[in-house]
Amino acid sequence: MKLWAGRTGGDVDERLSAINNSIGFDSRMYKQDIQGSIAHATMLGKVGVITPEESAQIVEGLKGILSDIDSGTLEIDMTCEDIHTFVEATLTQRIGTAGKKLHTARSRNDQVALDIRMYLAERIDHLTGLAKDLANALCDVAEQHVETVMPGYTHLQRAQPVTLGHYLMAYAQMLLRDIDRLADCKRRTLILPLGSGALAGTTYPLDRPYVAELLGFNGISMNSLDGVSDRDFALELLADLSILMTHLSRFSEEICLWCSWEFKFVTLADNFSTGSSIMPQKKNPDITELVRGKTGRVYGDLMTLLTAMKALPLAYNKDMQEDKEALFDAIDTADLSLSVLDPMLRTATFHPDNMKKAAAAGFINATDCADYMVRKGVPFRDAYAVTGKLVRYCIEQNKTLEILTLDEYRQFSPVFDNDVYPAIDLLTCVSQRNIPGAPAPARVRETIAATRKALQ
Repeated sequence: MKLWAGRTGGDVDERLSAINNSIGFDSRMYKQDIQGSIAHATMLGKVGVITPEESAQIVEGLKGILSDIDSGTLEIDMTCEDIHTFVEATLTQRIGTAGKKLHTARSRNDQVALDIRMYLAERIDHLTGLAKDLANALCDVAEQHVETVMPGYTHLQRAQPVTLGHYLMAYAQMLLRDIDRLADCKRRTLILPLGSGALAGTTYPLDRPYVAELLGFNGISMNSLDGVSDRDFALELLADLSILMTHLSRFSEEICLWCSWEFKFVTLADNFSTGSSIMPQKKNPDITELVRGKTGRVYGDLMTLLTAMKALPLAYNKDMQEDKEALFDAIDTADLSLSVLDPMLRTATFHPDNMKKAAAAGFINATDCADYMVRKGVPFRDAYAVTGKLVRYCIEQNKTLEILTLDEYRQFSPVFDNDVYPAIDLLTCVSQRNIPGAPAPARVRETIAATRKALQ
């Protein structure tokens, strides 16, 4: 029997059931549904809407259902319309008439809004933990490479020298922002909608702040129409996860490039790589390619819910049932992506020699050469032009700035002396960039320490 049988007979075409029923995906919220119902029943007993005895009977019955589902002795009936129907029907079967009083002063509209908020808050905590794990992995690997010189890029062209430690810590900063956004999202998610009813509250004397306290919420919704129709918190989480996946995708693209023979900056461990069915020499970074690809799925989930919500009148509309599949898919995708990148990074082998060769061949110390001339009194624009000519000469002669003789330098300007060589040494170039946030080894160590502190 449907919970809404009465106005209609309750018997529906199987095709209506196929599009209407949500238990296939909302069953994953069974814990939250039962926990919310326990708090609701406890409050009903407290304010006298039901007797204390009935409240206690309902609470014990619900605890038994939760325990039995967790242990596997009770299977969720997937023919039920939704998880709320299953829990209430099972409760009534077990404790009788008292079970029918659970839904007093409550609608499925505010009930499902509560379940989603509770579920998302829990998953936000889980995803935050995974993001912290990956950020810590970045810190650990960066700490090993604070003096590993590599090219920094703009336009995917070698630009200026940095270190691998500095490079990795850029992604750690992105994750810190992701973690902060998730925390902010959780704060807005934990606003209690229960008590909004179907749309207009209830005539029963509910103690909504008490329920919020029981469930660990930050407060209650202040408008019943908004309480059942708000999905801003869900959109916010999908937006936050889209940004998070953008960061993971950018990092994945770096790894894909760096694994190629053209870069050869890193080699992934065999247990985090795949091969080719036809080309025996291949070792593919499929993990990072898939994370890069799965990012599009999360973007799609955000667009799904934005589109579903964009023209809905108040209050609840069945369109909003479409929120869960998009939310669950995005959460699962972010979960898997974070989970796999952490061990992949920790087991990867980086190649400092290849990074240094690339840095030297890219003339990324040209700016430092120009700065050397400026310190000798040459105007920057003149120094820029001279250095450009030096680079062109090196390319023609198949040389680098480091191996030019002093006589060759002086062909372009008399200000050059032997002190040019330590000035354009790659590690010197990096070390002299010694302001907060720069790639000097001492500054990278400061950033790592500050990041670890933030993650605690």
